[in-house]
Amino acid sequence: MILKQISILNYKNIRQAELAFSPKLNCFIGHNGVGKTNLLDAVYYLSFCKSSTNPIDSQILCHGEEFFVVQGFYEQEDGTPEEIYCGMKRGRKKQFKRNKKEYQRLADHIGFIPLVIVSPADSDLIAGGSEERRRLMDVVISQYDRSYLDALVRYNKALQQRNTLLKSEEEPDPELLGVWEEMMAATGELIFQRREAFINEFIPTFRKFYSFISQDSEEVSLNYTSHAQRGPLLDIIRQSRAKDRIVGYSLHGIHKDELEMKLGEFPIKREGSQGQNKTFLIALKLAQFDFLRRTGSRTTPILLLDDIFDKLDASRVEQIVKLVSGDSFGQIFITDTNRDHLDHILHSIDQPYSLFVVENGEVKEHIAN
Repeated sequence: MILKQISILNYKNIRQAELAFSPKLNCFIGHNGVGKTNLLDAVYYLSFCKSSTNPIDSQILCHGEEFFVVQGFYEQEDGTPEEIYCGMKRGRKKQFKRNKKEYQRLADHIGFIPLVIVSPADSDLIAGGSEERRRLMDVVISQYDRSYLDALVRYNKALQQRNTLLKSEEEPDPELLGVWEEMMAATGELIFQRREAFINEFIPTFRKFYSFISQDSEEVSLNYTSHAQRGPLLDIIRQSRAKDRIVGYSLHGIHKDELEMKLGEFPIKREGSQGQNKTFLIALKLAQFDFLRRTGSRTTPILLLDDIFDKLDASRVEQIVKLVSGDSFGQIFITDTNRDHLDHILHSIDQPYSLFVVENGEVKEHIAN
């Protein structure tokens, strides 16, 4: 999938932008805080129906404005044009349309335009709680498996309802608790199976990318753990009911799954340098890209690289440039404050590119002399 043009009105600090993109490489240069990340976030919004940085749509609006609109004009790999529109007025529900036809469920759009973003926020995957690592699995699997996304929605609904009963002052109805536990178990088993299958296939690709970027200087690994590995999930949830009632929430289920990230034999959170952590995260996301390219719609995803070269030594930057300039990658959007990084990339590839300068929310294409 290629994003040929984008039209933006009142999205964060970008009041208006009409941009045409290269089918291969699009670079955005500018100081910190001028709007480079917001531009990539608008591209992300067209794929996921939400911002990558802020889940509250009303806070995406430019200050003082009453609406925002982001419109993307795409081309599928067979040449079929696609128009994606999203817009929201303050205080109203957002609209999402494909070729002028509104979606009844936003979930129906997820996966149509596969996309992977690599950004400084990815540091939460290592430093943050287990929910960040579960979200990584969910984002990938949901883009190629619609039944997984449906199961995730139903599981979270059942979990929320069970927790509400557990927190109530009156003793909850055991039959009603049982209904929600059965839904948690049924959907949770499916989610566990899909996560486990994904991680087993994902690990070799992830290790391959890390090895290439680090030039075989370190060993890394991923280990997926889940309560569902202990036996039937329904039994595990029911056995914990008395303890859950005391604490007021569900202690067991796939909402407690963990993805352990290791450097050598130890957690990278504890052992990794800044450069090793950054390499680990980039390898994770490039493996995610490769996995999506080979599954689901078999459409090459769009790749967003937001300020990824900071804290990496020259040899690792060189290896990443070699990777993303290869034929396996399709359309790429890169932001950086360092013009030298972008010039190095542009000189390393024999591909069409566009270069844009961003300043105070305004985006202008740089025309080479």
